[in-house]
Amino acid sequence: MIQEERITVLSDFPPRAGAYVLYWMQSAHRVDANHALAYAVLEGNRLGVPVLAFFGLVPSYPGAAWRHYHFMLEGLKEAGESLDTLGIKLVIRPGDPVDGLWELAKDAALIVVDTGYLRLHREWVSRARETLRCPFIRVESNAIVPVMTASPHEEYSAATFRPRIMRALGRFLIDLQVPDPKKRSTNLELDSLELDEIKQIQALLDIDTAIGPVDGFSGGTVGAISRLTRFIDTRLDSFPEERNDPSLDCLSNMSPYLHFGQVSPLRIALMVSATGSGGRDTYLEELVVRRELAINYVWYNPQYDSYSGLPEWCRKTLESHAKDKREHVYSLHELESARTHDPFWNAAQDEMRIRGKMHGYMRMYWGKKILEWSADPESAYNTAMYLNDRYELDGRDPNGYAGVAWCFGKHDRPWKERPIFGKIRYMNARGLSRKFDMERYVEVVDRMRKKNQ
Repeated sequence: MIQEERITVLSDFPPRAGAYVLYWMQSAHRVDANHALAYAVLEGNRLGVPVLAFFGLVPSYPGAAWRHYHFMLEGLKEAGESLDTLGIKLVIRPGDPVDGLWELAKDAALIVVDTGYLRLHREWVSRARETLRCPFIRVESNAIVPVMTASPHEEYSAATFRPRIMRALGRFLIDLQVPDPKKRSTNLELDSLELDEIKQIQALLDIDTAIGPVDGFSGGTVGAISRLTRFIDTRLDSFPEERNDPSLDCLSNMSPYLHFGQVSPLRIALMVSATGSGGRDTYLEELVVRRELAINYVWYNPQYDSYSGLPEWCRKTLESHAKDKREHVYSLHELESARTHDPFWNAAQDEMRIRGKMHGYMRMYWGKKILEWSADPESAYNTAMYLNDRYELDGRDPNGYAGVAWCFGKHDRPWKERPIFGKIRYMNARGLSRKFDMERYVEVVDRMRKKNQ
């Protein structure tokens, strides 16, 4: 079922004669529970034409390194194979995605695009909309509740957002199967990159190759579902009590797959909901409320990736303490190299550099300490954003932008005033040691370091 709220008509030109319905695969790199793909197939069947899928490979995506491209290309290769099974050809072309879209749009009866929430994705769609002269429809599939249905404005906190989205959740927590196309496009002769040798594509890219692929994460829907199944079977029951403990492996690690649209949040929610586990509600709070609150933030706040996007009270309290004496001030290079006096922070930074994903609770501590150890709050914000996007597989993502902003007060409330932080929530190493076995966490990361040498 494709709910009407997921569908936005961007250009309402009448359908025209065309060789295919063109699906612009932008942010949902999968077949499973893909509402945009399902809509394209339904329209193709209605018009009596096949569906052609297109992905534009940007040679230099802002903030992305070879680590991110490699993971994405693995997922795209699998998506292409799944599409081929349906009889849908996936065309991948390097360059400006809008230029690639325009070329294929010449023979399209109509065009369907999935919903990207970030500024660049929306700019691509806006540019395409200005020149296309056929129906152009956007279909949202990377949020369980469509962002504009969940709330019509930027929400202050989870407390204000939760009742809104939970009221709507039942209408959208419904499984979706992509229908079979009546006609095939796999016989179309169109130039496309071949993904059998992913490393060969590296030569086409203008990116940082020093940040390479990581052990433990391979892109694609199959790997995501396999990992999720293991999590449900072995760790979901203990998730409420153990999710915040960085010394334990009690997370689902779905965020890289969600970032690239390789797994549907709807599929995750349905699988978790079907268990009846005691950890179900806590996990759904993270997946639905917290993740889609982050989507709300980037959709409605045009400055979501900058210090100026913070609420006024956050900036005001931080700036009133901007000249407070700092016991430690580290350069970007020292932070990036994990060369601070704090072994817990260093372990978190190295976990991110080596593994491509930092434990969620440590990411909060990590961001708070960057604020404490930087010359001023704005440079701290820029440093946290840079490091997160550069090393995290799920960097350049609504969750990442909202997560960094949270460390500086976004989606939180004022706390007791203190030096440097003002009224922003404070975290320290003693608090970590009281709650968790931090020596064990440091040892785990140290083993990662030695294995990576």
